[in-house]
Amino acid sequence: MSELIIDDVSMRFGGITALDGLSFTIGSGQICGLIGPNGAGKTTLFNCVGRIYQPDGGSIRMDGKELLGVPAHKIAGHGVARTFQNLGLFPSLTFLENTMAGAYARGAGGYVRALLRLGQARAEKQLKAEAYELLDVLGLAGLAFRPAADQPFGTLKRLELARALAAKPKLLLLDEPAGGLTHSEVDQLSSTITRIRDEFDLTILLVEHHMAMVMGISDIIIAMNFGKKIAEGTPTEVRSHPEVISAYLGAPTS
Repeated sequence: MSELIIDDVSMRFGGITALDGLSFTIGSGQICGLIGPNGAGKTTLFNCVGRIYQPDGGSIRMDGKELLGVPAHKIAGHGVARTFQNLGLFPSLTFLENTMAGAYARGAGGYVRALLRLGQARAEKQLKAEAYELLDVLGLAGLAFRPAADQPFGTLKRLELARALAAKPKLLLLDEPAGGLTHSEVDQLSSTITRIRDEFDLTILLVEHHMAMVMGISDIIIAMNFGKKIAEGTPTEVRSHPEVISAYLGAPTS
């Protein structure tokens, strides 16, 4: 588990302010839901934490370490892993191979060499065992040797979780994990997220439009609008906050 501190983060794209002095803290082991209308700045912040974007100012620290100085290709090695709104899997690879790719993302030396058979049979065996265990945890062990191509979308969402967990993160970033899922699949995913948080000692930042899911599993919620934080608190507190109601419904705050 790790504490994440977002401190006065700002970012502009030309004349548009995407993030405007945003600050909040996610406690170690918490699930934090990040909500707001389209264009609120959620994805921009998410991509700053994941090191896809470099903000214009501010600080993003995990356990006291500044992440903004970490190159994107090394962020997994610092304990940060993510899933993607649009699946970033390898369709021609098996479920097991896709999961093993997550271990490579954390810099698991020997993964590439193992695949090339450069005297790394033991490393390959260990990575396969770890990947298979993750698939088993997510109910996917029966698909371990099947290619990811043409599998149901909900199943592939769980596979992407397995791949992210293979990086052995302390902080897991979930980008619209419920997108495209059926109601029953969303319920299943909600249970899975809380379970893996507990089993793997994770801190989770969740960007999601499915409000029932966010309200159901988040310890804290940060509501954004026009790049600013407009509310912070428990699901009950944020749900009834007048600025949140205004942002979603267009109602006056007075």
